Amino acid sequence: MKRQLVSYALGACLLVVVLVPEAVAVELPVRKPGLWEMKMLRTGGPVPEMTMQHCTDETTDRAMSSSFSPAAKDMCSKNDIRKTATGYVTDSVCNVAGVTMTSHSEITGDFNSAYTVKATSQSQGGPPGMPRDSTSTIEAKWLGACKADQKPGDIMMPGGVKMNIKDMEKLKGLMPKPAAK
Repeated sequence: MKRQLVSYALGACLLVVVLVPEAVAVELPVRKPGLWEMKMLRTGGPVPEMTMQHCTDETTDRAMSSSFSPAAKDMCSKNDIRKTATGYVTDSVCNVAGVTMTSHSEITGDFNSAYTVKATSQSQGGPPGMPRDSTSTIEAKWLGACKADQKPGDIMMPGGVKMNIKDMEKLKGLMPKPAAK
């Protein structure tokens, strides 16, 4: 269950950063530096609700985007982002461990005090019983400065689990492995 929770939390974080392709005319704004609370609500998944906190700064937000872009390039055949009158819309088709996921997200907010990501996804492939359709909502709000014991990149998850998004080698171990052929 703990590994499932960590994988879900990582997936939620990646939802935001994988949405930003490496070479596009439109990019999501960088979030205001400090401590962000992210409440995730999900239907069709193993963990229906979770709240976590993420300490960030401009360098970390930009690095997350550029670090995960190569992964998105390898995993996603489509990764589009458009600016709209109310925010941003993304559409992607990605394949992870033999599961193809088609996602549509609508992102609103100012990235200084709050933002919301509403996503729908459909998956094909994977183990029997795996949910095929899901909806997710991330409601993020800026809480203020990071706490004294936090550094940019730290993610505090339920149950006191703390990890740093910059520890890429550790995160790679949490990603699903490609299916053997």
